[in-house]
Amino acid sequence: MAVSLVVLLFVFMLSTIHFVAALSNISQGSSLTPTGNSSWLSSSGLFAFGFYPQGDNRYGVGIFLAGLPLNKTVVWTANRDDPPVSNDVTLRLTMDGRLILQQQSQDSTTDVVQLDRSISSASMLDTGNFVLYDSNQDTIWQSFDHPTDTILPGQCLLNDQNLVSSKSETDYSTGIFRLNMQSDSNLVQYPVETTTVTAAHAYWSSMTNGRGVNVTLNLDPDGHLYLLNNSVSVMLNLTDGFSKTRRLYLMRIDFDGIFRLYSFSLENKGNGSSVVWESSHDKCDPKGICGLNGYCTNNDNKAKCECLPGFDYVSPVDRTAGCEKNNNTGDSCKNKERQIQYRMRALDNTWWEDDPYSVLSMKMKEDCEAACLDDCNCEAAFFKDGECRKQRLPLRYGRRSLSDSNIAYIKWSSDSSPTRGIEAPSNPTTSKKKEHRLGILIISVALLALACTVFVISGFVAYRNRVWAYKKISAEGNFELMEDIAPRSFTYIELEEVTNGFQEEIGRGASGIIYKGALEYNNKVVAVKRLENIRSVNLDLPEEEAVLEEWVNQCFENNELDKLIMDVETDKKKFERMVKVGLWCILDEPSLRPSMKKVLLMLEGTVDIPTPPSLSSYLTAI
Repeated sequence: MAVSLVVLLFVFMLSTIHFVAALSNISQGSSLTPTGNSSWLSSSGLFAFGFYPQGDNRYGVGIFLAGLPLNKTVVWTANRDDPPVSNDVTLRLTMDGRLILQQQSQDSTTDVVQLDRSISSASMLDTGNFVLYDSNQDTIWQSFDHPTDTILPGQCLLNDQNLVSSKSETDYSTGIFRLNMQSDSNLVQYPVETTTVTAAHAYWSSMTNGRGVNVTLNLDPDGHLYLLNNSVSVMLNLTDGFSKTRRLYLMRIDFDGIFRLYSFSLENKGNGSSVVWESSHDKCDPKGICGLNGYCTNNDNKAKCECLPGFDYVSPVDRTAGCEKNNNTGDSCKNKERQIQYRMRALDNTWWEDDPYSVLSMKMKEDCEAACLDDCNCEAAFFKDGECRKQRLPLRYGRRSLSDSNIAYIKWSSDSSPTRGIEAPSNPTTSKKKEHRLGILIISVALLALACTVFVISGFVAYRNRVWAYKKISAEGNFELMEDIAPRSFTYIELEEVTNGFQEEIGRGASGIIYKGALEYNNKVVAVKRLENIRSVNLDLPEEEAVLEEWVNQCFENNELDKLIMDVETDKKKFERMVKVGLWCILDEPSLRPSMKKVLLMLEGTVDIPTPPSLSSYLTAI
């Protein structure tokens, strides 16, 4: 029995020694260089600790995926805000127990990890955790306790810990967003710049405040991402888990402020990754994505940063740096004696953080514009729901959204005489833009009108009748057959003659489409115009209604769409939907126009159509 116990003890000691040796594969005196032996691998080769490229002959130090040939995803960064090092540096675990970077050209030494205990050995584990041990093989430091922007399976974000985004996809220094596991058990996303924890600064939350104790964010190997209450019970599942066969999951707060769960294929030929969950689908949601005095517009799920009128980008390369005043904009109070003239520029459907120094009750938006223009302390004003909220610069957290009715008035200086109207800088192409917008409205309304009847007219009969009508016009008016080319104008008398008193439809081409739309929704109005020489047909309509786009907009704003329909029976709801879509499509500001995909969804009734902004503001600006 005694011999057996000795044997068992000896076997146990051997296995323990082997286990420790496996963990302690990095001993004192070991070193790495960027151009030689550049990293220490985990036993499977999936993870590595060492140097990774950061530009031409520049390198960072951290943990990255090494087992995927085409994917060097960095999951942890050492001293992330230090500048990248050159290729003459050495990473060394010294004989006196320090992990340092030695820069030969500058004869300098930097501690990668600062500890008050001597490091005896280190190990890069297959979990992605880099661990440092003392002489007793006790863990004295591990990367899992100090996450930067990523959580790996088996790792957790502890109470009162943050993940901070990187600056860009290739620059792993500190970015502008953070994910905070708060002590009140709420998981919240903020801009990094916020020092106080308030709901006004947050842009995403797990909504779990006060529901647990010592709550942590955890990730399992199968992609199960969840909040754990007091290390005992699951409080909230962010994901339910996925297949873990030959896959690696990691969670990261990306440089754009959204945190995502990624899935990586571990197959020999698989190097791709995919997003299996994300905190937000709107890339303009992260507050501060465009910096101070900028605002975000979302075009087909791509965030684009714009500057306030009178402002330029601080950095043309980094739009998140925000915007600053250009030479034409100054302090209106300081410039009183210089008699510099100021104007107001309106930005519809745009909002920023609401921090007013004065709030006024006003019914008309023009009164709000005038109140800010007359107040030298007012640099911007927000008008919404009968309130005028005066603001000082800088403005932050700006974004444009079709669902928000806020109008922002921005003050800017100009050499021109002052005016209370909504002004824009002079532009030699404005007349062309106006003609372009008018053409879009005419064609859009006509095409939408035709779409309502296409389901009840036989394709063959429609084609034959329309071609016959074109030939008839050509014969009587000495015109050529113009199928599938740009629209042209006809006189009212010509159209009346060729349609037997507006009883027949004409043409298949653009002219026929436009005429047919006008005929169906107002058999007393001819809406065909030459874009090069806009003409209108006076049919006892008020003079201001002669320009089609202004008339349609006026009828819509005054809830008088019946003036466009007259005695023709039609589905008024469908017609109102078409008019609203047409008014959105002719807006002068390209970022406000809906994409063609959204136009189709609006026409189908799949999505609601927000009330279009007043066209008068854009016409005044031009």
